[in-house]
Amino acid sequence: MTGTRLDQRQLRRHARSQVARARDTLRQWEHLASTPARLRNAVRGHVAAIAQEEVEGRLATMRVTELKKVAKGLRLAKLEEAGIATVADVLANPRERLLEIPGVGAQTVDEVKAAAEHFAERSRADTRPRFDPQRRDPRHTRILAHLRAEQTASAAVDSLRETVHGFRERALPYFAAADRVGSRLAMLFSTRKRRAEAVARLEVLTAVNADPETRALERELATALDRARPERYTSDELWRDYERRAASVNTQLAKLTGSDVEDAERAEDFVGAELRQEIETLPLDRSLLRTDLRFYQLFGAKYAVHQRKVVIGDEMGLGKTIQALAVAAHLAAKGQRRCLVVCPASVVPNWLMEIRKHTHLDAYSLHGPDREDETRRWLRRGGVAVTTFNTVDRLDALPQRARFALVIVDEAHYIKNPNAKRSRAVGAVIGRSKRAVLLSGTPMENRVQEFKSLVGHLRPDIAQRVGEGDDVVGAAAFRQAVAPVYLRRNQEDVLSELPEKIEVEEWVQFNADDEEEYREQVRRRNLMGMRRASSAMAGSAKLERLAELVDDAGAEGQKVIVFSYFLDVLKAVGERIGDRAIGPITGKVAAAKRQAMVDEFARRDGPAVILAQIEAGGVGLNIQSASVVVLAEPQWKPSIEQQAVARAHRMGQTRRVQVHRLLAKDGVDDRIREVQEHKELLFEHYARHSDAKNTGAMATANAVATLDDDSIPLEQRIITAERARLGIG
Repeated sequence: MTGTRLDQRQLRRHARSQVARARDTLRQWEHLASTPARLRNAVRGHVAAIAQEEVEGRLATMRVTELKKVAKGLRLAKLEEAGIATVADVLANPRERLLEIPGVGAQTVDEVKAAAEHFAERSRADTRPRFDPQRRDPRHTRILAHLRAEQTASAAVDSLRETVHGFRERALPYFAAADRVGSRLAMLFSTRKRRAEAVARLEVLTAVNADPETRALERELATALDRARPERYTSDELWRDYERRAASVNTQLAKLTGSDVEDAERAEDFVGAELRQEIETLPLDRSLLRTDLRFYQLFGAKYAVHQRKVVIGDEMGLGKTIQALAVAAHLAAKGQRRCLVVCPASVVPNWLMEIRKHTHLDAYSLHGPDREDETRRWLRRGGVAVTTFNTVDRLDALPQRARFALVIVDEAHYIKNPNAKRSRAVGAVIGRSKRAVLLSGTPMENRVQEFKSLVGHLRPDIAQRVGEGDDVVGAAAFRQAVAPVYLRRNQEDVLSELPEKIEVEEWVQFNADDEEEYREQVRRRNLMGMRRASSAMAGSAKLERLAELVDDAGAEGQKVIVFSYFLDVLKAVGERIGDRAIGPITGKVAAAKRQAMVDEFARRDGPAVILAQIEAGGVGLNIQSASVVVLAEPQWKPSIEQQAVARAHRMGQTRRVQVHRLLAKDGVDDRIREVQEHKELLFEHYARHSDAKNTGAMATANAVATLDDDSIPLEQRIITAERARLGIG
């Protein structure tokens, strides 16, 4: 009898332990499932606290007279006499206290208070955390810890949801019976049959708890809950992770705080309300995407789907590639699986890598010796095929009748000349596609007509309505006309977290040898020789200044990119800085080897300098590990320099980027800068914005006197100007 009682007590303990174990598993799941929301709220709270602290500090140093910028006509003299000197003073003092000041009426107090509140609110909205791995602000470290924990917890919730659902389905029906077995009174007042049934159901619950899948679930829940604790991550671990995944972390933060939507809405305010609503409500299937999209990127992808054939002209570094791939993934999820990318040969490996990184789509290279076999496989299976401008019309396996769901043209300004062979070849492919996305951060490099030509590939009806010429007087009408087909956002509009970019013109005076060589090239009327003599050649003043910049960057732990048009300049730079140099990346270096050089550059712990020909290394490569960019000489097209700088100053950059333009005083560099300024003016008015945000007359560009006679070739005018300046001939 004693033994029977003991067996019954053991059975009750066993029943209670099995129910407790199963319920604890479900409680852990519920705790884990609610953790991401708690962490997101904590992130918002930390961000708001930092913003409030920074705004208070800013307002405490801001003179009260600044309020006149938001409310003209304010009478502030009496307030200042009474010691209300800053905007913070206005906010700190209650209305009744301000009314006690002699000569200050109720209307003035109300207007001043309203202006101060408006100023403070606008400041809070514009204050965003900007993570700096060099400073490692403890407040920012705390935010990074919560973001890391939130991301880990969210991923665990997604991966465990089905397993937990299965466990609940198998365990929950047996809780009541197991509870009965665990209760002496419940079993005492049960029939023998019901007691036996309860014990049998307890055995099933015991088996569920003992199942290897359940044991694995328990371990995974424990691990996930531990990794969802922000305090478990060290500062070093968090900041190393941030430097590796800056773009992803900043996207996560922007989405949690809502700044992502706010920035995108400001950038896209040119879109009419009706069209905007149609685009935003368009469902975009992201099931085949691996990467989360910023709101402006989501809008861009939907814009392309809705409008069918468009130019995405976002500033370099904003992720035009992922927007185009989002369109491809959406169409593939709908069964339209044939997407063709046309790009320069140098960026084919980068496109293949990006397709695999950001999507679940198959990637094919239609370039190189296996291109015909790859073409046939792609046509059968679907996916994203990547070919080049010079290959697209030479694919024997691609029949003329083949149709595409989407054609993506990267660096689309390569087809700006409608009469060029490659422009006609790509145009023919676009004509056989339901949709087309042309990608170019510089859709107009030299002339407005080039921009019009791009539009003509997509919407000839719109191109026909666009005016002729390069005159900026028609810029507003031009942007209005191309708005249905052209979308552009700028870095300052949508990447508020991007570290600042500091651009410095480093003017260098010729030394005696430089001057002699330069004059000789002017005498010969050799414009390329003049440019080379003005660059960082061996023994030149420019090369010495460049070496100083490299040394300074190395001392600060920064990596450097040096761009030049000239191979002998890159050779001279490499010899001057020694084993710190990697490269050069030139037009003759295979695309895969270029990427290998970039990877080596990123891996190096010590000082490193990557050398690149500007038209080869300035396109298609992501070099965010560099934070110093040196341009050895000015280029004819501002867009070439902008593209080069954007290799470093782009989404994912964690450091402030310093751009040094080396310029030789009193020479051809002066003339090229004058040419650049005219081109920049044209780009600013025609292509920088998607639509007119301001109305009224625009200033007409004033060409420099020595360069304004278009009947004379530009090169000849520059040589003539320099010969005259130097008194030659």
